[in-house]
Amino acid sequence: MRVSRKFQKLLSFDAVESLWEHVRRWTHPVSSRRILATLDRLELTRLREQYPYRPNARRINAYENAARWIGINVERAQDLWLDRTPPLRILDLGCGAGYFLYVCRFFGHEGLGLDTDEEPLFRGTTELLNVHRVVSRIHPQVPLPDLGEKFDLITGHRVCFHRVARAPSGEWDEWASADWRFFIDDIRTRFLKPAGRLLLDFNPRPEGSSFFTKKLRAYFLSEGARIFRSKALLAADPNQRPRFKQTRRKIDKSL
Repeated sequence: MRVSRKFQKLLSFDAVESLWEHVRRWTHPVSSRRILATLDRLELTRLREQYPYRPNARRINAYENAARWIGINVERAQDLWLDRTPPLRILDLGCGAGYFLYVCRFFGHEGLGLDTDEEPLFRGTTELLNVHRVVSRIHPQVPLPDLGEKFDLITGHRVCFHRVARAPSGEWDEWASADWRFFIDDIRTRFLKPAGRLLLDFNPRPEGSSFFTKKLRAYFLSEGARIFRSKALLAADPNQRPRFKQTRRKIDKSL
């Protein structure tokens, strides 16, 4: 059964889209080693010794593994063409250890993170990487804190703030469409520049299926989203369909 499912994935539209992502990166290679060389690896190791793993922590979240996370975030930046885009002002929701904004700074962009302060390792790592962040939690139908500025790009990777509580069955209760509408409207009206974009990248569901159920896909499309694999890309204007590639003329520097 598993072999059959893997074979179906190889022939799926997602597989074609994944190949296209890889092709775009191959045609414009970026050396992760150059970025890694700018990090104090000994200090990262010291931080892990200072803040050891929690008993239930997943090893996939080994954020002191700089080589792994720099590589992942280089790919994230390339998928948004940030390695070949004029300087942008970026807000990263759920910035975690800060690797994405660190990579963005390597490409000439400036960024601000937003996250909770529940993980001491993240606090130490963002300080080490000199990634500025605002400590806040994202709640359903509650405005984000005033940040005093607007951004060219707002990102959220491995999004999980839409999970409200875990049900007795083990599944998560999630935001309803009204909650997503409030959040997206808040981002569009208060935080995005006129030519700005919002990128949300979701984890698959526990059984391996896409985050985008039929209902959620229909909702995000109604908001003008461009859906690509696990990602939803939205423009500041709901009547515009954004592109992952952002050209120089579309970047508004007036705000």
